[in-house]
Amino acid sequence: MTNDVLNSLLKEYQQKKLNAELDLDRRKQNLYKLIPRLEEIDRELNNFAINTAKNILNNSSNSSSVSNLKQKISDLKKEKELILFKNNYSLDYLNPFYECKVCNDTGFILDNNYKTTMCNCLKQKLLDISINKSNMYNLKKENFNNFNELIFSDEVDLAKYRFNISPRRNIVNIKNKCIDFINNFDDSNYKNLLFVGSTGLR
Repeated sequence: MTNDVLNSLLKEYQQKKLNAELDLDRRKQNLYKLIPRLEEIDRELNNFAINTAKNILNNSSNSSSVSNLKQKISDLKKEKELILFKNNYSLDYLNPFYECKVCNDTGFILDNNYKTTMCNCLKQKLLDISINKSNMYNLKKENFNNFNELIFSDEVDLAKYRFNISPRRNIVNIKNKCIDFINNFDDSNYKNLLFVGSTGLR
């Protein structure tokens, strides 16, 4: 997978994130016009949050005043939720509607060690592109669940196939090797698979 592909996907993610945030802004402005109290609450919440952070950083207030600010913030949030509920809006209506709730359409997340890792949604997109480029796009139909060993001969023909087992037994062995490889894919000590054959075989 080239860097160009990844960069292109990341641009898509940036646009998706921007679209979700622009959509939120439109919904906010419309709702503020219908229910002005919501805008007042959001403004108060922002002010209280800023004041709380300043007081904590500057050590300019005791724990009691910080607790009071936090209580006011909690009360405003509850009032906001009650207004949304009474007006038949979901409680997350004033949050961005990201396509991926895990990474918020950034493509990356922080793991438990605060290390940035690729989100599964971005991994899946990269995988889909790789599959399409390798012409393996029909995996729902072409997979081991639909594997039919009966189309292979059960006759042993050493002269023709140069094996002392039948083509059916041979293909079943190959299938089992492939499944074994998949089940042990994360094992670095496990051997790779190499497929060889005449042109046009698959």
